[in-house]
Amino acid sequence: MSAAARPPNPPPHLSDSNRGIIDPSGPSKRLYQVWKGSNRFFLRGRLIFGPDHDLGCLIIAIAVVFTVYVICILFLTSGRDPGIIPRSAHPPEPEDDGDGSNRSADWAGNYGAIPNLPPTKDVLVNGIIIKVKYCHTCMLYRPPRCSHCSICNNCVERFDHHCPWLGQCIGKRNYRFFFMFVSSTTLLCLHVFAFCWVNIKKIMDAYHCNLWSAFMRSPVSGILILYTFLGAWFVGGLTTFHLYLIYTNQTTYENFRYRYDGKLNPYNRGWAQNVMEIFFTRIPSSKNHFRAKVTEDSSTFNPTISVHHALSPDMAKTSLDVEMGSKRQAVAAEEFEDIQNQMGLERCRTQPEHSHWGEKGNWEITPDIQALADEFQMEHGFADRGRTHGSHLIGP
Repeated sequence: MSAAARPPNPPPHLSDSNRGIIDPSGPSKRLYQVWKGSNRFFLRGRLIFGPDHDLGCLIIAIAVVFTVYVICILFLTSGRDPGIIPRSAHPPEPEDDGDGSNRSADWAGNYGAIPNLPPTKDVLVNGIIIKVKYCHTCMLYRPPRCSHCSICNNCVERFDHHCPWLGQCIGKRNYRFFFMFVSSTTLLCLHVFAFCWVNIKKIMDAYHCNLWSAFMRSPVSGILILYTFLGAWFVGGLTTFHLYLIYTNQTTYENFRYRYDGKLNPYNRGWAQNVMEIFFTRIPSSKNHFRAKVTEDSSTFNPTISVHHALSPDMAKTSLDVEMGSKRQAVAAEEFEDIQNQMGLERCRTQPEHSHWGEKGNWEITPDIQALADEFQMEHGFADRGRTHGSHLIGP
């Protein structure tokens, strides 16, 4: 039989009920749009639910699952090693740079470090020379982008900031999770904010009331609308700011200190590579094994000044108090010095090497401090030098 003689394809089989609701003369509609049953359809008829299915339960379930996810990310951010650099047991050996122009004897004498140890070193990063500073607390030269947190009292790799809301430093090993936390919190706030308004609108339509009456009928929705509105502004702004930092490969610390805008950022490799570096690179392992068994060593807790002969119990207590006070003062003074020094491309400029930590007003002289200083100078042969430069070593 030829193709022209074949009968046309029969129409699809329809039940009697379907034939009754399809009007060939009317506008074309899909079956789910004119279905006379009580079912609920979603995704253009691809999903069908019973009439007792409440969409509000699904919305609440999504919010609960999202909340659990945000809390898990919160613990990953706050409970993870941010990238702490292990402290050194001894100061590094000084390098012989010939003329010794970058060396500061007063600086070395102030912190009990090896004489002629320079306070900064030049490091080449992507063809740009930057200066890395010596951390007298951790007794090491900080790697590029590393800074000492005055709150945690640690040097942290790719230090971004210390977050008081999380109670943790944000650095190289937890920055990814920090951004996931703030961005997910933003989406959760927007989700709750939007569907609370949907609930208020449904109440207004159902009871034919005004907005205030709807809030009175559902006060929880009104509270959540206000709370999520304020929260979305805060975490949303934070998310936007950190998106900018990721695209330009900056940290919060660098953005506030160095002001790379209009200057050459040695770490910026283009927005695509910058995003890859944050989200699609392997997170390095922690440099610390905090659960390892160790033997307590007094030098670990007293790295700045070490006296090699036994002290009396009272003198030992005084030494510990002096040491802890010195560390707190040193960290605060170092931050003040960092704020004063302009960095960025100014890193390449010659920075003043004379430390201001021993200036008048920074130290309080007590007989115990004077005794420790004299004892240290006599032991290491600095007695004459201490008399000459005493004001720089221990204050006025």
